[in-house]
Amino acid sequence: MTTRYLQASGLFVIKAIKRFNILTGYLSAVIVVITALIVCYGVVMRYFFNSPLDWGLELSIFLLIISTFMSAAYTQMERGHVAIEVLEHLLTPVANRWRYIIGDVLSLVFCGFLAWNAWHFFLETFEDGRVTDSIWEPKLWVPYLFMAWGTTALSAQLIIQIIEAVGGLKRLSSSTEPKWME
Repeated sequence: MTTRYLQASGLFVIKAIKRFNILTGYLSAVIVVITALIVCYGVVMRYFFNSPLDWGLELSIFLLIISTFMSAAYTQMERGHVAIEVLEHLLTPVANRWRYIIGDVLSLVFCGFLAWNAWHFFLETFEDGRVTDSIWEPKLWVPYLFMAWGTTALSAQLIIQIIEAVGGLKRLSSSTEPKWME
């Protein structure tokens, strides 16, 4: 009974994280569109009305940082990062699975370190009230919050993929079907 409950709750957490990653992936696409509109608005204001925006460039940079880190976990979930595809065709399915597991573990170590430091930087800038050196002076904790949030979500996605891959190895060794990728 307890094992079944833990499996069900673990499955619920994994599905919730994946849904969250999908949501943030799509929200990051919306943010990119908003950023493009801000840049276009800035160009029109500068060249047609001779009135440059004080805040346009910095807001665009902040939004692109937010979009980049918000979409990282979704991109990982879709395996959309740069990959060496030639190895996939040269290696056996089990070797490919191990290649992905080793890559995910190494990525998790790096992303976990990055997330830890991003949370530290976020707390530091939030407590100190640091701002940028521009006229607009936006708070620096905003991009650090999304860096921390995004790398934490990316780390969680990597943990999920490692768990799924290790579980798949167990199924693969008892299965007669050689294809392991969905």
